[in-house]
Amino acid sequence: MAKKNKKNINEMTFLDHLEELRWLLVRSSAAILIGGAVAWFFSDFIFKTIIFGPMKGDFITYRFFCDLANKYDLDKSFCDATLNFSIQNTEIEGQISLLVWTCITAGFIISFPYILLQFWNFISPALYKKEKRNAVKFIVISSLLFFIGVAFGYFVLTPLSLNFLSTFSVSDVIKNDINVNSYIGTVKTTTLATGLVFELPIIIYFLSSLGLVTPSFLREYRKWAYVIILIIAAIVTPPDVISQIIVTIPLVILFEISIFISAFINKKNNKSTTTI
Repeated sequence: MAKKNKKNINEMTFLDHLEELRWLLVRSSAAILIGGAVAWFFSDFIFKTIIFGPMKGDFITYRFFCDLANKYDLDKSFCDATLNFSIQNTEIEGQISLLVWTCITAGFIISFPYILLQFWNFISPALYKKEKRNAVKFIVISSLLFFIGVAFGYFVLTPLSLNFLSTFSVSDVIKNDINVNSYIGTVKTTTLATGLVFELPIIIYFLSSLGLVTPSFLREYRKWAYVIILIIAAIVTPPDVISQIIVTIPLVILFEISIFISAFINKKNNKSTTTI
């Protein structure tokens, strides 16, 4: 049987685009499931070392901030950072469900570059030839930003957030017995959300290319973005300037890179319009 030729984008109907989108979702879901199956074999390591790692007082982040505190005579709360709560499961099928969804989350992280490839293949027919050549750059840079964000979320924001939440108390009468779903949900949400936030420069690139975001808009709301970043840093870190700076700087750099990218795209679009 002869192989069916792919239709030109100008010949594709709305249903054809939906069919392409369906296959994108099918292939991406299959990749996530395969990644989840791989994670299943390493589930002991994932739970004991990765997920429950931030609960231990000798976690790398706590040791780093403790060394920093000893060196510069700062707040030493991280030098005894064993979290003040116990974790419990309250549902009979809870641990099975927990294992499945954790493996699926790990599968998403593992297969992220492949998902980006599928996304690029979906939008590439609408791009110019010059833009299509950037496929490798797009996948490599986007994946790198995502994994850096995941690492920043796991090694910085997650332990700082857990430490803050576990030490916060409205009364000594209340004992912290945390549901395991709540704990793991916090770890997963913080880690994944940070990974996706680190995709901001890529998102700004596409929005600027479409004319939906301008550098002037980003500069206008820059001070509000900084205020939000500083508030987040103040909440999740100990009460010392150095710790807050460690959390703040990467997020500020990310925002400034986004402004630079938007300005570059805006200048490029204006030059193309002038040439025409």
